[in-house]
Amino acid sequence: MNVTDLYEAAARNQLLTPVTVGTVTIQCAFRAPDEAVLDGLVLSRDYHIEYPTSWLTLSISDVVVIKGESYKVREVRQIRDGSESRTTLSKL
Repeated sequence: MNVTDLYEAAARNQLLTPVTVGTVTIQCAFRAPDEAVLDGLVLSRDYHIEYPTSWLTLSISDVVVIKGESYKVREVRQIRDGSESRTTLSKL
């Protein structure tokens, strides 16, 4: 099974989140975990999405919309064997 098949199966089971870039909408794994930083003094929100690399090409400063909220692309990198991408986002 390739990574695209895995994401398509997850989307069919409503395990992914729609992400819109311009007129294109794809299903992504969206994460917004709370993480303690500064030795536990504050919480930081690190937003990111993961998706098959072949589905979408993003660049730094692109804007994506997730659940009606806009996010700016901070970093894009390929993960695992390069068939998936992880994009770090900043909420606008």
